[in-house]
Amino acid sequence: MKGISYRRYGGPEVLEYGELRDPKVGPDQVLVEVRAAAVNPVDWKCREGHLDAVLDAVFPVIPGWDVSGVVVRPGAAVTEFSPGDEVIGYVREDFLSRGTCAEYVAAPVRTLARKPRTLSFEEAAGLPLAGLTAYQVLVKALRVKRGETVLVHAAAGGVGSLAVQIAAHLGARVLGTAGEANRDYVRTLGGEPVAYGEGLAERVRGLAPEGVDAIFDTVGGDTLTVSAGLLAPEGRLASITDPKVREYGGRYVFVRPDTDDLACLSEWADQGVLSVHVQRTFPLERTADAHRLNQEGHTRGKIVVTVGRGPGEGGAQGVPAR
Repeated sequence: MKGISYRRYGGPEVLEYGELRDPKVGPDQVLVEVRAAAVNPVDWKCREGHLDAVLDAVFPVIPGWDVSGVVVRPGAAVTEFSPGDEVIGYVREDFLSRGTCAEYVAAPVRTLARKPRTLSFEEAAGLPLAGLTAYQVLVKALRVKRGETVLVHAAAGGVGSLAVQIAAHLGARVLGTAGEANRDYVRTLGGEPVAYGEGLAERVRGLAPEGVDAIFDTVGGDTLTVSAGLLAPEGRLASITDPKVREYGGRYVFVRPDTDDLACLSEWADQGVLSVHVQRTFPLERTADAHRLNQEGHTRGKIVVTVGRGPGEGGAQGVPAR
């Protein structure tokens, strides 16, 4: 199969496009023909070796954890999916090697759910990692309830944009930090935009004088410190970037694959609760450019790599294009 891989840690230049070994399909795996794979900050952090302390790298590494595609063949023990099923997945294992930036991926069944019917493959590829992160922080860690005030940092980004929509669906009032160019976008998601930077604490206090019930930190550092001082007396704080959140009595969250959570997100997308904004797509062979753009850190929504076909072309193995 064709795919992207890297044989050592480094910058985008270590990403190579070429022939790779076809994946073997274990009993609890599903062979998926990849249609699209979203790029996330964790992808380039893995590529640069920042997660080497916790994840072994088995080189060559195929990057990517997000996927949307079509089932080609279920493993011997899999009863949940059949050939031709359209699926999405957060295909993370506890080592780096078998990612989603390739024509095929053998995905553990525990990482998959059915693709939302209302989303394109490109949009659907942007849902798993970011959506699961937002869901697991808001629903499981912060336990957001109707009528509460929630502050979401970087509200226009991949995780933040979905977090705003989920928090609003849960019945919360949502404040979202964003730059000037993204404030109207945050409003369309159901949030009240707040300018980040100097004076943030005063602006938030002006909107929520009694404090914020729940804060979702996606930035860390000084932003986390400021956030801790904005909580209501019984407020809760969670971060996905800075383990120091525990020093403020908060929760550090590293997203986990979860079929039930992913199925809920898919259902919400079909109900019109969630939308995924794709800022830009790149063909598979230009994955390095997708990494460069993501690494700039100013993405609105998602950056997605498309795989295996151009507009109107059929997919591999005779699976028709959507």
